[in-house]
Amino acid sequence: MKRVSKPVFFIVAILILALSYTAIFGVHTQNGDIKTTVIKGISDIRWGIDIKGGVEATFKPAEGVNATEDQLDAAKAIIESRMVSGNITDYELYADYSNQRIIVRFPWKETETNYDPKEAINEISSTASLTFRPGNSYANTDVDTNGNPVYKTPTGDTQTVLMDGSNVESAKAGVDQSSGANKYVVDLTLKNADTFKNITEEYNGKTVSIWMDDIMLSAPTVNAVIADGKAQISGSFTAKEATDLATKINAGALPFALETASYSAISPTLGESSLLAMAYAGIIALILITLFLLIAYRLPGFIAVLSLLGQLALSVASISGYFPLFASFTMTLPGIAGLILSIGMGADANIITSERIREEVRNGRTLDGAIDKGTKGSFWAIFDGNVTVIIVAIILLLVFGPSNILSMIFGPSTTGTIYSFGYTLLVGVISNFIMGVGASRLMLRSISGYKLMRNKWLFGGARK
Repeated sequence: MKRVSKPVFFIVAILILALSYTAIFGVHTQNGDIKTTVIKGISDIRWGIDIKGGVEATFKPAEGVNATEDQLDAAKAIIESRMVSGNITDYELYADYSNQRIIVRFPWKETETNYDPKEAINEISSTASLTFRPGNSYANTDVDTNGNPVYKTPTGDTQTVLMDGSNVESAKAGVDQSSGANKYVVDLTLKNADTFKNITEEYNGKTVSIWMDDIMLSAPTVNAVIADGKAQISGSFTAKEATDLATKINAGALPFALETASYSAISPTLGESSLLAMAYAGIIALILITLFLLIAYRLPGFIAVLSLLGQLALSVASISGYFPLFASFTMTLPGIAGLILSIGMGADANIITSERIREEVRNGRTLDGAIDKGTKGSFWAIFDGNVTVIIVAIILLLVFGPSNILSMIFGPSTTGTIYSFGYTLLVGVISNFIMGVGASRLMLRSISGYKLMRNKWLFGGARK
């Protein structure tokens, strides 16, 4: 058996514990009344309508606008795009052509505390407009939830619009490495390169600010004439901010202004008290599984517990927005079911490996030989089962995603809940490969190098 360095066990175990703590509780800083989220935890997950409730809103075209079916479909598609870009999968969206209405139901935002329906619907109904303006003067300064300044309302020359978002063909988040440091940017491809060339010629060496509605996104200085129609929006963007901005620009403005005909709050069908009960049930189940693994498989069981904790933490991190490139995912009751199912598969993978090692030890193999034979012998059984589930999860994501032909058959509510189940199942199984197959075997090979841990009884052999 190929030996693994002894300290690897402690390095991997510490990393798992650190990931588990930060993924569950997050990392936050407090500066006066301003709370800044450094790393998102469970509290930052956006819960579905069935758990937390949400908003029901009916939109209509602004007064004087007689919207066609195509225009209503375009508005519906843009609202859906905004839902998807925010990883809101638990939603219902309908177009009533006869009455020129768009009806939408979606869950509360994860940071929502006052549960104001009117404020919540602005998240998806705003007619965002991207503009390029000379100068960078503004009338008001606000502070966002992270304590960063927000400059609002253009004044003076900045009220002049040089170009609007209709000239932007596409927007994509990227990384600019030209300055020697990685900076997140939004790369733009323009439809009319001559228009932007004229702007950069006129304002070369001057400031041209970029606005979304009345909020200034960036105020770069033009330092070259851009003639090829390729430009960048740069600033102090995080990866998520750059991705969100690119998505909003690509979605474009609504074909007509929307007015809210009616709105109301939706009560959860499950409720947060039930969610708390499920959390307690999950903790009790985890304790029982831990006891079983420790009693039945001893040292491999202990390592299995660590790998299960790492799998759970990695799955939660993939849902909460822990990683900057992945926004918080809407967690519904079927999504929780997918997560639980993947944890069960993780426990099964560790049990298969531990059982194979115990069999080899009892058959008289050396400890190193038993670990080598047991891990290799269990790999393909685990691999086959997990790959099958991954294929099923991907099919669920593709078939029951936000936009597909089956949405017309099953309806948006059904597609959203099944999509959530497929997503959590997929990230859970992938986490199982990383932790249950990768990390656990590294730890097992590492800890077996310590003389104190080479007693075969610890691996399921008979006590001497």
